[in-house]
Amino acid sequence: MLRIMPVGDSMTIGSAGDHTWRYRMWRHLCTTYGGPFALVGPRETLYDKAADAPTSYAYAEPDFPRAHLAGWGEGWLHMAPLIGEAVRGCRADVLLISLGLIDLGFYTNAEQTAQNAREFVAEARAARPRVRMVMLPVIPNIRAASDASFAAQVDRFNELLAKTVADLDEPRSPLLLASIPPSYDIDTDTYDGTHPNASGEHKIAGAFADALYQGWGMGEPYAAH
Repeated sequence: MLRIMPVGDSMTIGSAGDHTWRYRMWRHLCTTYGGPFALVGPRETLYDKAADAPTSYAYAEPDFPRAHLAGWGEGWLHMAPLIGEAVRGCRADVLLISLGLIDLGFYTNAEQTAQNAREFVAEARAARPRVRMVMLPVIPNIRAASDASFAAQVDRFNELLAKTVADLDEPRSPLLLASIPPSYDIDTDTYDGTHPNASGEHKIAGAFADALYQGWGMGEPYAAH
């Protein structure tokens, strides 16, 4: 059984009524991965905007393994202290990670954020030495489109994340850097300039799916399901 843990911020947890890219990824793997697998993690809920809390189970398609480690407003800073216990408890084999926007927006600069990513890797490996990780850079968002200094921090962090992956990759616990979807457009792939709509969900799932296929021969190239 391959255990895959999605790790992320608001774009990964999703909010009430969303499918989420986690669902799109599950659908893709159901048709392309030639073996048993499950999505795992210590959380299952969506974010409820009305309650301002992660208390909703109102998925657009609730009949899938909804487990994850994602949180609205959480970043590398928040997940690094949590990942060891989550990986250990869920026996995760592969982490699909989309983090960084929240860190850069509210908590840490590019260099500090990259250091937290390194600590995340160390904690995950301490819990499960053969865990694999796929990391998605910070993707286009409305703040970067309108704030040049923030956009520069995003670009700098994405450079440092690529260096982190290159520096820390090892055969026993390999790391992959997923590619930002080349056609990702904040006007057509999000509902508010940041959070993905259905099209954006497919593109994020596709970024992870294509990395898994190209890097490790898992599954097939992504096709929307």
